[in-house]
Amino acid sequence: MASHGARGRSGGRPTLEEVAARAGVGRGTVSRVINGSPRVSDATRAAVEAAVAELGYVPNTAARALAANRTDAIALVVPEPETRFFAEPYFSDMLKGVGAELSDTEMQLLLIFAGSDRERQRLAQYLAAHRVDGVLLVSVHAGDPLPDLLSQLEIPAVISGPRSAAETLPSVDSDNYGGGRQAVEHLLSRGRQRIAHITGRLDVYGAQRRTDGYRDALRDAGLEADEQLIASGDFTEDGGRQAMTELLARRPDLDAVFAASDVTAAGARQVLRESGRRVPEDVALVGYDDSAIARHMHPPLTSVRQPIEEMGRAMIDLLLGEIADRRPAVSRGLEPRQMVLLTELVERASS
Repeated sequence: MASHGARGRSGGRPTLEEVAARAGVGRGTVSRVINGSPRVSDATRAAVEAAVAELGYVPNTAARALAANRTDAIALVVPEPETRFFAEPYFSDMLKGVGAELSDTEMQLLLIFAGSDRERQRLAQYLAAHRVDGVLLVSVHAGDPLPDLLSQLEIPAVISGPRSAAETLPSVDSDNYGGGRQAVEHLLSRGRQRIAHITGRLDVYGAQRRTDGYRDALRDAGLEADEQLIASGDFTEDGGRQAMTELLARRPDLDAVFAASDVTAAGARQVLRESGRRVPEDVALVGYDDSAIARHMHPPLTSVRQPIEEMGRAMIDLLLGEIADRRPAVSRGLEPRQMVLLTELVERASS
């Protein structure tokens, strides 16, 4: 009857024991059915599922997780200030991909910022208590202690972009080197010869690789990279403005700029406009990420597309595999997987 289906004998939520009694099986058999074990006959499975439906039983996921030594929670850790996270499309696109891939699981996603020493100390204590099953690390800089802490604690983790060529954690990245080459080769094909580069933060391996691609593309075209045409940036709009100002002071004859992010390119574009230079007639401009910013700039920005949402999905796939194996790949004597997704140059009016 409908009234009995909502409550058990005690008048509260139906219990596992009541499901077992209704199905005529033991408590352990009900648990195996609910957890998807194959070690149950079809007839028994049907009887348990019928009892679950009749009683309106809802599994206690917290108890199940505890019994399996699991929390059913994943932390997305961003070692950056919150202001940068919300200002840059890269992070929101990554979060979108992660969330989409987790939507069909019972995992909860925790967003944790660790941009200051105090936040990192608090996070270390939280992780040491094993309150999550795994960690996604986004935007990690060289020298950050978090990856090594996760390895010591044997907490499964996946990093968005390796810290170096010798990364010990599983990672998912885009082809930053190839993307840098694509940007410069495109500008060269447009007849540009004095191509400047505004780097990302060079303690980020991906930024280093974009710069390597820039240098090698020039060298292969018979043009040595002029250090006067390279300015340090930090992926931010303000960094793009400062770097562009420096470049124009050093090399006012530059005729193209490859910026390490679309946000940086937006800052550079502002300085070019203020200096009276037209884009692309006087200075061609290429960004990186192919974010919404690129499409909405005037003129629309040519940009290297890295598949950020797909990277987020791939990170979850890798992490769930690590969690299922209980221990990180390194502690099992295996080489960590390093996935690299292809980039694509999206041509628009800025170049």
